[in-house]
Amino acid sequence: MNVCMAQINTLVGDIAGNTQRVLEVSAAQKAAGAHVVVFPELTLTGYPPEDLLLRGDLLDRTEAALAMLCAELPADLTIVVGYPRGRDGALFNSAGVISAGKLLAQYDKQCLPNYEVFDEKRYFDAGTEPCVIDIDGLSVGMTICEDIWHPEPAAQAKAAGAEMLINVNASPFHRGKSSERLEQVKSCAAAHQLPIIYVNQVGGQDELVFDGGSFAIDAQGELSVSAQTFIEAFPIVTVDCSSDPRFVRGDTVAEREDLDAVWQALVLGMRDYVDKNGFPGVVLGLSGGIDSAVTLAVAVDALGHERVEAVMMPFRYTASMSVEDAEAEAKALGVRFSNLSIEPLYEAFMTALADEFSGLPANITEENLQARCRGVLLMSISNKKNLLVLTTGNKSELAVGYSTLYGDMAGGFDVLKDCPKTLVYALARHRNTLGECIPERVITRPPSAELAPGQKDEDSLPPYEILDQIIELYVEQDASHQDMVDAGFSQEDVERVVRLVDLNEYKRRQAPVGVRISRRAFGRDRRYPITWAWRSTS
Repeated sequence: MNVCMAQINTLVGDIAGNTQRVLEVSAAQKAAGAHVVVFPELTLTGYPPEDLLLRGDLLDRTEAALAMLCAELPADLTIVVGYPRGRDGALFNSAGVISAGKLLAQYDKQCLPNYEVFDEKRYFDAGTEPCVIDIDGLSVGMTICEDIWHPEPAAQAKAAGAEMLINVNASPFHRGKSSERLEQVKSCAAAHQLPIIYVNQVGGQDELVFDGGSFAIDAQGELSVSAQTFIEAFPIVTVDCSSDPRFVRGDTVAEREDLDAVWQALVLGMRDYVDKNGFPGVVLGLSGGIDSAVTLAVAVDALGHERVEAVMMPFRYTASMSVEDAEAEAKALGVRFSNLSIEPLYEAFMTALADEFSGLPANITEENLQARCRGVLLMSISNKKNLLVLTTGNKSELAVGYSTLYGDMAGGFDVLKDCPKTLVYALARHRNTLGECIPERVITRPPSAELAPGQKDEDSLPPYEILDQIIELYVEQDASHQDMVDAGFSQEDVERVVRLVDLNEYKRRQAPVGVRISRRAFGRDRRYPITWAWRSTS
């Protein structure tokens, strides 16, 4: 029996389009020799559908899609597909088996994740029963995503006679997730002596990126077949049903190195956000600094140079090397490049504000005004050309509020939002190994916002090597103030960074969406109040 792992990219809410994609893939894979095609979790609605699940008409459309699949799929092909279904006033995250024009069986997900980015208990009721169905003479048990991380669903299926498990998934990427999945499924297969087919979706959905990486594990816990990550893929695993079910060893793909996996996640996340939202292209401010340089490279890899526009917006404090390096990278990547000075805009604002500012000393206001002049230019270009503005802030800056509302935070997508500054530098080095485009001077010069003469980031912040470690401990690991001091960081640095993180939640609430690559990103993962009395250093 040939089972195709259909690692496809769906669009949330596009039930008609997703259903048509299932039909097209099923026909193509049948022609390629598949007897069974397995699709990911909630394929028909896309994942995660969030509060679309609260709409009654969503279930009506889903039922109509299932009827279409029953009517139009080849009679001699079996598919497994995910969708939400209502039953007796409850809503379930389900997978159905369709063959010979009929919906033969349905399984309801039992283990509903409610941590990190997941909030399935908000929407779904938990299933309680196993589902084991005969497919071409083989007893196959169904499970969905989180089920495979708990022993009970697999044990239930085994007790009900399952000789093999199919596990359908919408499992998002974070660093290290691929190896975690593989080890978990290997452990489950060996514990229950069941071969497991694990199918994961691929694609970007707002801040989430699904990396695919579908695979088949035999009953001894050994990898038999695996798919490449971050692309649609349709590997076929052959199941030998002659005695004990086992997989015929096929092609396997080596796990990506960490920086390459992060780069691919950023590229896929940006591409799908731009394309699925219908933007013809993007525009960004190219400052000559590291963050905008890496953002530009991601944009070109995601969309192609012809869909990317870069704008240099110098001011009196902008170093000549910044202009030169920005122009050099734009030329190397072949993007449209323009140079628009903000000097006249700044002077016009200062003239208009002269009476308001009379008698008051210069302070951060003048620095923020420079950033806001740039934001106005970029948003105007966006409105005129229908281009998505890419912001270029990184996780370190976002954590401590080292950014300007309605200035460098003005835009629609921030691909580096979950990347600490030290990772941004590593990504720049990595991208240059694929084809040099980021000038060496951009990587080696001290980082600066260039909003004041001689300004450097470390004038206002601890060195990024220290800052990023404190942010990871506090934001991603929920470490206490004392935990971080005990880990060797100075009390002064800890108190300073924690205070900045706590005070700047209001800014983060107004920040653009960006790609999640860690276990705890700002956004869906970390939900802190803006108005509060708690202080971590008290």
